[in-house]
Amino acid sequence: MSGVDVRETITQAHKEEWSRVVAALTRRFGDLDIAEEAAAEAFATAVQRWPADGVPPNPGGWLTTTANRKAIDRIRRESRRDDKHKEARMVYDDDLPEPVGAIDDDRLRLIFTCCHPALAMETRVALTLRMVGGLTVPEIARAFLVAETAMGQRITRAKAKIKAACIPYRVPSAEDLPRRVPGVLAVLFLVFNEGYLATGLDTDPVRPGLTAEAIRLARLVRALMPADGEVAGLLALMLLIEARRPARVSTSGELVALDEQDRGAWDAALIAEGHRLVRERLAAAAAGEAPGRYQILAAINAVHTSARDIRDTDWSQVLALYDQLVRLDPSPIVALNRAIALAELDGPQVALAAVDRLEDKLAGYHAYHATRADLLRRLGQSRQARAAYDKAIELAGNTAEIAYLARRRDQLM
Repeated sequence: MSGVDVRETITQAHKEEWSRVVAALTRRFGDLDIAEEAAAEAFATAVQRWPADGVPPNPGGWLTTTANRKAIDRIRRESRRDDKHKEARMVYDDDLPEPVGAIDDDRLRLIFTCCHPALAMETRVALTLRMVGGLTVPEIARAFLVAETAMGQRITRAKAKIKAACIPYRVPSAEDLPRRVPGVLAVLFLVFNEGYLATGLDTDPVRPGLTAEAIRLARLVRALMPADGEVAGLLALMLLIEARRPARVSTSGELVALDEQDRGAWDAALIAEGHRLVRERLAAAAAGEAPGRYQILAAINAVHTSARDIRDTDWSQVLALYDQLVRLDPSPIVALNRAIALAELDGPQVALAAVDRLEDKLAGYHAYHATRADLLRRLGQSRQARAAYDKAIELAGNTAEIAYLARRRDQLM
């Protein structure tokens, strides 16, 4: 195996094994800093040794074993005299009692630790994206539209607070689950979004390992809370979006918009499962249970995946669902997505006016400029459309999306 192949294997292992290694170390040593730093050292060791020694038969197991040794070395170096008993127990006892929880899964426990209510919501999401999703600080900063330095400080403070407050590493008890789950769902959705359309220019435009992990963990949360509508809604939403992934990026590496996708390439099994969950939630809504944000988003995606052709899309239903979502979540991004549906019913001029009202809130968001560019193109305003495409390309962080935007810009007369 060449050096380039080895480096690619290490990169792939990082994407797939980071959260597994960190979660295992957190369970054993009870310290996020030790877990993260030992995992990072193990991956750095792999970069040094694998090109010369070859990739081991079980890369994930090798990384976990190496990370455990790195953690033990650090504890031995840093342990004070009065901590020797605790040190010896952690170093030599491989059979420490497992934290009691509803589901025995290291990564699920890690998510609930990172999403503890003692932390601010944005901090919970950012920390879990780092520790569980394995995203870099720059990737997380782009997801939050904040500076990298600020995001790095936020994550560092969160780990320190978990350590100082002795926040336990476990799945909460049944009575605590309802107030803890919303933060976990927010995390899982952001992890999924990063996998479905990655924000980093130096990574693959689509990261199936992240979407698969987000769906896997969402299924575990649903097993914890089978009657929770938002848990079911998020799982349905992920499934319906994931079903379209095979048609999302062309063989040349360009993003394929919904209206251009080969719907025959969509995953029919995922769509069927997602639609079943949506129907269940619609029945609950008919019985008087108000749907939440994820349930409405899932219903919107169910409308899209029900249409055999883009021309068959029930845009009136989509707009009605967005109207419902705006009342629940009046964020500028929801308003932007609503405007896209509005364009299909009332025309691009009406939609453009709605989009322009969001400028002060979304001027730094690439999708705002991409949406404006498309509406201006449809109105025949090529010069203004070109400028909007240029701004969207400048702000975009995904190679497939940049390729798509550049092609649309270059097609302008």
